[in-house]
Amino acid sequence: MEDWRAQAGAMLSPPCCAFHRNVEVSSRYASLYRQLPSCFKWAAMAAIASHHIRLALFPLRLDTDRGGYLDVTRSLSRRGLLTGDAHTIRETNNAIYDDIYWVHLAYVADEHGMDRVRQLLNGDQYYATVLSAFESIDRGRRLLADETSTEESRNRGRELVWAGNIELLDHEQRSTVQPQFARLSRLFAHVISMGATTSFEVHGVRQELRYFSSFYLYFFTGGLSHALRPPTWPRITRLEHRWRWLEASVVPRFRRLEGAPHLIEASLTRVVDDARQYVDRPCIAPI
Repeated sequence: MEDWRAQAGAMLSPPCCAFHRNVEVSSRYASLYRQLPSCFKWAAMAAIASHHIRLALFPLRLDTDRGGYLDVTRSLSRRGLLTGDAHTIRETNNAIYDDIYWVHLAYVADEHGMDRVRQLLNGDQYYATVLSAFESIDRGRRLLADETSTEESRNRGRELVWAGNIELLDHEQRSTVQPQFARLSRLFAHVISMGATTSFEVHGVRQELRYFSSFYLYFFTGGLSHALRPPTWPRITRLEHRWRWLEASVVPRFRRLEGAPHLIEASLTRVVDDARQYVDRPCIAPI
């Protein structure tokens, strides 16, 4: 397991700044989806989510010099300006990559990928959901790859693939994101709740509306009854609120987007292009 983690880490540049690391992680997810688009749905959603997260890292820019380098000590001391929260978001994005990306690498390495994943994860309680997810994805992949499959079987395959990817999303949110989000300040929690949207980088007003999803907009329309249940105001840092939005709004919109392959390709191209542009920009000192 550690060897595969190291291999995933080696696919990123040496320790670098928060912004370069963010675009590299986003680009790696996008490339992963392109390698196996029929199966790696989580990777595409993770690419777009990581791409949007860069906006939450903006407070880290406050302590950069003219050369683009960051005074880490000073930056971490700016608690009143939400810089500590921005570092938590950075750590969360990196932790998701470290936790899940390597499993995808092990799966696609060769034709024995699923056997390898079983060997690596079997008996590991922490990764039980991830193993179950890849079992579903692999079963679905086999049904889709079978030229003798009926349309009913192929539909079953697609649903198995999606069931597995939603399990991966569940693992990500419960095991990695929630412990980090619990550390965020109340003010920052409200800020990111208001700013939590998913547009998939689709251009054109009519198309944007079709694929757009906002955390607060969802709760005050379709999720209204849940939002008004006592005792809490909807907040994206609360797992039950965030998961309801992801499962009922974000995932269905992504599935709709997949029905137009040129649109999802345009979204991922934007992610990869941003990563290429950052290569020539000054890197902020490692943090």
